[in-house]
Amino acid sequence: MPLYKSDSKIKIQFKLNNKDINTETDNRTLLSDFLRHTIGETGTHVGCEHGICGACTILLNNEPIRSCLMFASQLNGKELVTIEGLVNDKNFDNLRKAFKKNHALQCGYCTPGFLVTIIAFLNTKPKNVDVNKIREMLSGNICRCTGYTGIINAVKEVIGINEIEQKNV
Repeated sequence: MPLYKSDSKIKIQFKLNNKDINTETDNRTLLSDFLRHTIGETGTHVGCEHGICGACTILLNNEPIRSCLMFASQLNGKELVTIEGLVNDKNFDNLRKAFKKNHALQCGYCTPGFLVTIIAFLNTKPKNVDVNKIREMLSGNICRCTGYTGIINAVKEVIGINEIEQKNV
């Protein structure tokens, strides 16, 4: 539940996962809280609430953003895609399979943010991708469980980079 409540409501209209939404929100409700508690899109996780961990990453007008750093009242006229909306993305099924095959998740808390970030990257049709570009792209997402090797290998598999990184044991 949002920590701040006010009597000041604002009407907002936006598109969420290809559906038109017309609703009201408190003018200071964080987008991450709004998605989870008002809209019911609980796939967007909240970690640090400071924009550092990347768990709350969503797509806003096709760009990855931290939903904990934006107010829901700023959504008017915008288009959002959460992890729930990626089901129809052409890269999503391949990425999910690669995550499973490469053991790219453990507790899963950070996974939605990683998947949204990676899908945004893949949808830009990146050229000449190497492991350094993958690491840079993932640098805004924090995982405490996997050590990143599986995640990097999953991205490499989807992109078509053949060499697999060895785990540093």
